[in-house]
Amino acid sequence: MSVMNIQINIDKQGLLNRIGYGDNYEPSARITSLVDDYIENYHDLIAPLYSYKIRDIISVDGSRADIGEPIVLKSRNVARLLEQCDKVAIFALTIGNYLEDMVAYLAEQGLVLQATVLDAIGSGTADSLATQVEQSIKNDARSEGLVISWRFSPGYCDWDVSQQELIFRALGSDTAGITLNESMLMVPRKSVSGIIGIGQPGKDIENYNPCLTCLKKDCPGRRR
Repeated sequence: MSVMNIQINIDKQGLLNRIGYGDNYEPSARITSLVDDYIENYHDLIAPLYSYKIRDIISVDGSRADIGEPIVLKSRNVARLLEQCDKVAIFALTIGNYLEDMVAYLAEQGLVLQATVLDAIGSGTADSLATQVEQSIKNDARSEGLVISWRFSPGYCDWDVSQQELIFRALGSDTAGITLNESMLMVPRKSVSGIIGIGQPGKDIENYNPCLTCLKKDCPGRRR
């Protein structure tokens, strides 16, 4: 488990989009002031942690990817992502409980707008952390002359969220303090887990976008 020493710059317009303000809609002075204040001070509410492990890919067949012991990832898109890879990085990360607890407190006090803004900041921060962990894995792979795939998480496309259990089984005791509830959802909620394929350059590993072969055409997380 590693503590992330990070400096995240929140995209203000992206945050406004998350809470329902389009690019061409000017929020009120009150909303703008609230957003500015939270962007300036949210760092005290996050405690970023991450963990990842590298495993050999034993075999890939159809909609199954065997990564050993015995962990078989079942998804057509995952199999396509990993079919040209030699190894897979399995990761989990979180921004911790503090921001989530504050969101719950604000909501309990009837401060719905404040809770909504802070929750959106938490989601954006978790996404940014995922990008930084991906970059760390990419740097490690590059030092060995290897390349990585796009990251992919349980719940995306045809990869059922119940397979989250396999991610955590592969990580063993080092899950960055994240646990799973009975529905296989992560606690804290502002957490991200998933896989990244690793392999030799020249095999189209870097370019394959699972979203292009996913049947969920209206998915809000679709990556172009």
